[in-house]
Amino acid sequence: MFASLKTRNYRYWASGQVVSLVGTWMQRVAQDWLVLDLAHADAAAVGIVMALQFGPTLVLSPWAGVLADRYPKRRLLLLTQGLSGMCALLLAVLVLSGVVALWQVFVVAFVFGCVSAVDAPVRQAFSIEMVGPTLLPNAIALNSMVFNAARIVGPAIAGVLIAAVGTGWVFAINAVSTLAVLSALLAMTLSELHPSPPVERGKGQVRAGFAYVRAHPELLVVIVVVFFVSTFGINFPLALSALARNGFGLGAEAYGLMSTVLAIGTLGGAALAAKRSRKSSMRMFLVSGTVFGVAEMLAGFAPWFWLATLLLIPVGLLQLTFSTSAMSMLQLGVDKQFRGRVMGIYMLAFLGGTPIGAPLLGVLSDATTPAAPMIAGGVISALSCVACVALLRRRTADSLSRAESIRSTE
Repeated sequence: MFASLKTRNYRYWASGQVVSLVGTWMQRVAQDWLVLDLAHADAAAVGIVMALQFGPTLVLSPWAGVLADRYPKRRLLLLTQGLSGMCALLLAVLVLSGVVALWQVFVVAFVFGCVSAVDAPVRQAFSIEMVGPTLLPNAIALNSMVFNAARIVGPAIAGVLIAAVGTGWVFAINAVSTLAVLSALLAMTLSELHPSPPVERGKGQVRAGFAYVRAHPELLVVIVVVFFVSTFGINFPLALSALARNGFGLGAEAYGLMSTVLAIGTLGGAALAAKRSRKSSMRMFLVSGTVFGVAEMLAGFAPWFWLATLLLIPVGLLQLTFSTSAMSMLQLGVDKQFRGRVMGIYMLAFLGGTPIGAPLLGVLSDATTPAAPMIAGGVISALSCVACVALLRRRTADSLSRAESIRSTE
């Protein structure tokens, strides 16, 4: 399960991520709470700050992939992680000095969103350079384990600290936590990395990345399916809050419990993925996506809160299996000089659809039933996977038919 930790550079990286990601999740909770406080409990302000923080992904991810192919990824991560820490430090100073205003939080959230949009594809493409292709699936799974463990621990710590000392100190702690990742990057032994050859500067490199994906049908299938599943199926902040509050008539503690149970499921999925010795396949990717959609539908149809909450464990487990399979297939199935750009396109598909899917599912929930985001998300996720299965089978049949025709003419 922990094979990648035998690699010294990855061991440094994972240790730094444990600390830093807990701080990141603490900041997310503190930021939302601060915005609600400054906006006098106006939830729309939280929506605005989320759009500012995640919107840059729509524009910057493909360009970030070009940077990842062009420059050393370790140096880029030193820059992005340092800027992230400075954003957290600025929020801490503004809050602790008592001069913070809502527009300032919006500006910092936008800057942080731009930095994160660059950081994400670079960070994903850097994994294989630390551990090599053989251990990459295990490293991806361990990354997910760290992320989801922090997702459980971080918000809990943030809630206690916000009540005790306020949001400012939470931002300050996150600023300090980025030093863990910076220290890990600086401590790495460069000779033990597996860097990709840098791509020379040139025109049309973003277009070349999209053309590369279009020219490889399996990569295109993964990107398309990830877009539909993440846009409509993996929209849990909206779906679970609507289900808990409007569907079951419960409060924030119920929403928090559902989110925690979902994170436990994803953590279990990450553990299983880390133990899995064989590489991810298209079959595993599409089957896990299909079953994930079915499980999400069942959770949406559940008539009781406790049953819906329990069903979130397999939902989380299958979601993680789906996403790690996609990540592994993409990184191992591309040429080195295109890895950064393909990961940029992947992050665009994975996160860029959220501003589209969330409003549509919200309108659907208001017009029909609070369970609609879960049900519709599950249906779309399953159907997109089934459609791709049919498409791949048709392509295979056409290829066999052409091969048979060639043999018959010979």
